[in-house]
Amino acid sequence: MTADSDHIAERIAPQAVQPVSRPAELHAPAPAQASKAAHGGGQQHPIGMYLKVWGYLFVLSAMSYLVDYFHVEGLLRQVLIITFMVLKAGLIVCIFMHMAWERLSLMYAILVPPLCLGTLVLFMAIESNYTFWTRIIFFGKGP
Repeated sequence: MTADSDHIAERIAPQAVQPVSRPAELHAPAPAQASKAAHGGGQQHPIGMYLKVWGYLFVLSAMSYLVDYFHVEGLLRQVLIITFMVLKAGLIVCIFMHMAWERLSLMYAILVPPLCLGTLVLFMAIESNYTFWTRIIFFGKGP
């Protein structure tokens, strides 16, 4: 048994030590790989998608402007402007910041904390209104 294993070791050892020579063309990167490495690599999205998003952003901005132009007042004005603002911010984050192509865990890590903070701010606003009206009811309007 040892003679066979020595014979195999003698055949394998010289092959493992000898370097393999390769032509210089094999070491050079392909032109597509070189340009991808020079530009940071990654996926290219069609320009039409970006133009479509810019069009949506233009329409949403025009609608936000029209809210002021037609003198919409009160709660409806605030709701419309905030809705247009959130839609525009969502488009920018999804497309131009490439969030639409990220992993779900990264989206949660970026989007959940602001949503939690927004919820807490809403609870604080409700609490402040409760405190304000409680003081008005019990202490009166003052002098």
